[in-house]
Amino acid sequence: METVHSLNAVRMGIDTHQEPVVYMRQDCHVCKAEGFNASSRVLVTHGSHMLVATLNVVEQHVLPPGSVGLSNIAALRLRAEQGDALCIAHAPILQSMSAVRKKVFGHALSSSEMRDIVVDIAAHRYSDIEIASFLSVCAGSRLNLDEITSLTQAMVACGKRLSWAGERQIYDKHCIGGIPGNRTTPIVVSIASAAGLTLPKTSSRAITSPAGTADTMEVLTNVDLPLEEIQRVVAQTGACLAWGGAVNLSPADDLLIRIERALDLDGEGQLIASVLSKKIAAGSTHVVIDIPVGDTAKVRNRQQADRLAALFTEVGEACGIYVRCVITDGSRPIGHGIGPLEEARDLLAVLQCQADAPRDLRHRSLLLASHLLDLAQNCGLEAALLQATEILESGRAWGQFKMIVAAQGGMRELPVAPYQHQQNSSRHGVLSSIDNRRLARLAKLAGAPQDKAAGLRLHVEVGDRIVIGQPLFTLYSDSQGEQEYALEYYRENRDVFCIEEPL
Repeated sequence: METVHSLNAVRMGIDTHQEPVVYMRQDCHVCKAEGFNASSRVLVTHGSHMLVATLNVVEQHVLPPGSVGLSNIAALRLRAEQGDALCIAHAPILQSMSAVRKKVFGHALSSSEMRDIVVDIAAHRYSDIEIASFLSVCAGSRLNLDEITSLTQAMVACGKRLSWAGERQIYDKHCIGGIPGNRTTPIVVSIASAAGLTLPKTSSRAITSPAGTADTMEVLTNVDLPLEEIQRVVAQTGACLAWGGAVNLSPADDLLIRIERALDLDGEGQLIASVLSKKIAAGSTHVVIDIPVGDTAKVRNRQQADRLAALFTEVGEACGIYVRCVITDGSRPIGHGIGPLEEARDLLAVLQCQADAPRDLRHRSLLLASHLLDLAQNCGLEAALLQATEILESGRAWGQFKMIVAAQGGMRELPVAPYQHQQNSSRHGVLSSIDNRRLARLAKLAGAPQDKAAGLRLHVEVGDRIVIGQPLFTLYSDSQGEQEYALEYYRENRDVFCIEEPL
């Protein structure tokens, strides 16, 4: 019979993000008795709460005898206060890791193996490094159609699902990302819901970009809505613009996204499962997927886009959801702002029909909204585009957006970045291209999306004639260190803006 030891809790006040960590003295009798070493996985129990945590070993002066230190997330999940008695034991053997090792050697996973992995991840039994290994062996095109379908279904099954009484068709829209500034979702949701469609939009935060829809909407209003609040907002307005992670929809996906963000990785199979599991869990029946294609986008060419679109459609069909993929231009950034606040400014400008609103963001939003209206009404894209344009230009979309924001808690005051730097051109010529990936990197180094006001605002567009001294962009940061870090990156990557001098 396994021995269970008791130690007293000490809250260390250490932020280990979402990975629980416990701390024991190097002379702790539990370490000696059980053979625990640094990085061992241990089972910690406090009443009815338990978790599997990574062990860090500290010097004797750090903790009093007979105690175990807890990181912030460990204390939170255990509901443990200072001095509480905690039970410590060996972590149970993680059987599903054998399936991960099977995948390492190139073998396909069965639906039950995929389910076991997802269940263990959702239950916080995997360490960050174990999650990273799973994501890595699934990256690229290493998952076949059946595996992606199994992953999607497993991710749906381990979380809550929304249902909408009396609603036969529930709509949604998603962009796979890779294009800085492509913040069409709030505009599309406002137009389509103003036309009478039901859109319970739950969005993720950024994975590899300087802002996700949830990051941008959080600048404007509350997105951290519990399940009953989402249902209330949708019942009141026909739509919502919330963060999906707050309502336990596909919870394994949020854990995977956190590691994907650290790895700067967004694999094909995981991407499809992530998107569709959230849509299915939200109760959606019809979804439009925007797939931008460009040399520096996430999807580089039409062949890759067609493959991704086919997989989205087939997995959607297998999971009972209708998917329409729209392949769009991803050769350049969309809009003028990059980062949560600056992208919020752009979407507000489009919704308010301001004269200086980004034309490309407006056009793209109308295109995607017309696809949703066509799905709902079977009216043809031309008629749907006319309808979407009328809803936007009449102010109905802006009114609908304000209703949604009011239902979610009201409009917030926009933040102001304390550090701003205008970068001027040192060359003259024609701006032939902007590198999406390096532009996104520049905004992230400035602090986006963690710092909501961080990012940049473009003052030029591809095709513009540039003169020496002309402003290219303004960089926004919350600290001088982040500003200098981002500008150092720009100085080493000035060709993020490709300016071709005239012959």
